[in-house]
Amino acid sequence: MTGTASPTPMRFPDRLRLPLRFDAALLRRDLDRLAQAEWIDHFVKQNYDGEWSVIALRAVAGASHPVMMIYSDPSARSFVDTPVLEACPYFQEVLAAFGCPLLAVRLMQLSPGSVIREHRDYDLRFEDGAVRFHIPIITNLDVDFRLNGQRVVMDAGTAWYLRLSDPHSVANRGQSSRVHLVIDALADDWVEAMLVDAVAAAMPAAP
Repeated sequence: MTGTASPTPMRFPDRLRLPLRFDAALLRRDLDRLAQAEWIDHFVKQNYDGEWSVIALRAVAGASHPVMMIYSDPSARSFVDTPVLEACPYFQEVLAAFGCPLLAVRLMQLSPGSVIREHRDYDLRFEDGAVRFHIPIITNLDVDFRLNGQRVVMDAGTAWYLRLSDPHSVANRGQSSRVHLVIDALADDWVEAMLVDAVAAAMPAAP
């Protein structure tokens, strides 16, 4: 007898606010330190309209070309800090708060009026061994981030797990750029425990 394989059961919701909070002013201060750094256009041009650009803070070991440095290679397991991160002490402090193996870490900027079309990042869900965390640094009320068709509102300094193997899109309809610190990591026991805590914190209090 043949049939369609059952989908992998999802251990966690598609979005979780993590039990971590970072200083929005200090995040912005470190971003301002990079005023002269070069933002590299995201290389997957078919996924967006407008301007979507990246600065690598951790990159695949040995990568030297700017495009390869901003690429989050799902098969790579050896990543190193880039020289840009050395100028950003608070970003270093933020990354140290994550007690899991870190892969690519990038600043990702979506300019006003730009749109990231709906797409999936198939390798990014806890159940498959890799996760992506988002920490907004600059945002505005007119940023429309959609995951599975539902809006996710993320304030500066908050931290989020998003299951980006599911359909998601972003439209920046505001007057300022949206900049997130985006962290890819291996889904180890530390990540699992943090997501369990996040689920518990999201549950409504008993009457």
